[in-house]
Amino acid sequence: MSSAPHPATTTATGSDIRVRFCPSPTGLPHVGLIRTALFNWAYARHNGGKMVFRIEDTDAARDSEESYQQLLEALRWLEIDWDEGVEKGGPHAPYRQSQRHELYRGVLDKLIAAGVVYESYSTAEEIDARNEANGRAKQLGYDNFDRDLTDEQKAAFRAEGREPAWRLRVPDHDLTYVDLIRGEVTFPAGSFPDFVIVRAGGIPLYTFVNPVDDALMGITHVLRGEDLMPSTARQLALYAALIEAGVTDFVPRFGHMPLVLGETGNKKLSKRDPKADLFLQREKGFIHEGLLNYLSLLGWSIAADRDVFTRDELIAAFDIADVNPNPARFDQKKAESINGDHVRMLAPADFAERLVPYLAGAGLIENPPTAGEREMLEASAPLVQERMQLLGDAPGLLGFLFRADVSYDDDAVSGLPANAGEVLVASVGALELVPEQGFTAAAVQDALAPALIEGLGLKPRVAYGPLRVALSGRRVSPPLFESMELLGKSETVRRLDALVQRIG
Repeated sequence: MSSAPHPATTTATGSDIRVRFCPSPTGLPHVGLIRTALFNWAYARHNGGKMVFRIEDTDAARDSEESYQQLLEALRWLEIDWDEGVEKGGPHAPYRQSQRHELYRGVLDKLIAAGVVYESYSTAEEIDARNEANGRAKQLGYDNFDRDLTDEQKAAFRAEGREPAWRLRVPDHDLTYVDLIRGEVTFPAGSFPDFVIVRAGGIPLYTFVNPVDDALMGITHVLRGEDLMPSTARQLALYAALIEAGVTDFVPRFGHMPLVLGETGNKKLSKRDPKADLFLQREKGFIHEGLLNYLSLLGWSIAADRDVFTRDELIAAFDIADVNPNPARFDQKKAESINGDHVRMLAPADFAERLVPYLAGAGLIENPPTAGEREMLEASAPLVQERMQLLGDAPGLLGFLFRADVSYDDDAVSGLPANAGEVLVASVGALELVPEQGFTAAAVQDALAPALIEGLGLKPRVAYGPLRVALSGRRVSPPLFESMELLGKSETVRRLDALVQRIG
């Protein structure tokens, strides 16, 4: 028996669209979870609709206040805002499941009155025994035995001291919906039995409270991960019952986003994979603009030949119908490259300010910086902005400018050419002739080029390599002559002399 989508399926568009983000506060926010928030937010903002942020915190053993605060921090850092929900309030408060039990009880009463749920007394052992006796596989589970219990049978069970669970009376026909990402999907009649929505003792289950919250909050579009797609059948059945009971008058539209895979293989990106840790990515030096851009590419694209775009451009272009149903793969190198593009888009002063936590975290400057540290930071930041992908690279690239003693990388010293001492001595001689007050990048280059390139007959890469190591302790550094200008004549010469002494 075939079935069309429920005739009461919402036709909401534009500002009538309402989406939700409803995580459980367990563990750290991870890439897949935040991608779900991002797509809901982008869809709401694109259409001028609203996003509701509620918390599913009924698992007391696993939920934590720390995780809740981390969720808030993650969304605020990425500038994913919401219109109603926790911390903001709204017409459908409270927005925590743990505070909504009276509402769930009221909805259950309406479902009971409408006759779309029934008392169930069967234990797991009794269900297994009946299945065995009737030649049914155990895996088929509940056999709808309690659907038609008489009042006498119910009374007898209660006399034994049993409390009933409440099961939804599942429709005896196919259930069909049109997925916003995957097209028409049909769940055949009989593919799942009547299911428990409230346990014995009155404890509501997730399969009940999640759709009930959506219904009571007027959610028109449920956008979530592909792994939740099998539960849609039960949600469609429950929505039909909620409509019959007068709790709501429409069925939302569903869209199931693709899985996010790890960099290799075909396994879902594990929550324990360091790449999935949003805060670890921030610690490495992602800026929110870059990570937001990359996360939006996990299943969607703005154009076939374009990967880098702004938040406003994302909002203007995003449509959930354009999301690719195929799995998306997390590519760390691509993510970092896109982040680098956004780093280069920052205003110089903004870029310099964002380096402060990373430099301070490495013990190189104070937070906030002293006047001298800020002056050096503002002068040196433009030297590395074009070559930096992650802000976490700042201590390695700029640390030598804030540190009196040079810390030499082993590979930098071991890679010095045999004539490094000669090059350094010649450089000191040339730089001594440059006046202290005129020690600019241009003057330094004008002094060194004749001494090293012409005088010693060296190629620039060979000539200037030892100088980089002397100043920064590394083989790679910001532009050499500009770095010398920032350090000043006496400090530059001191460092060149120091490496001469070190290598003998």
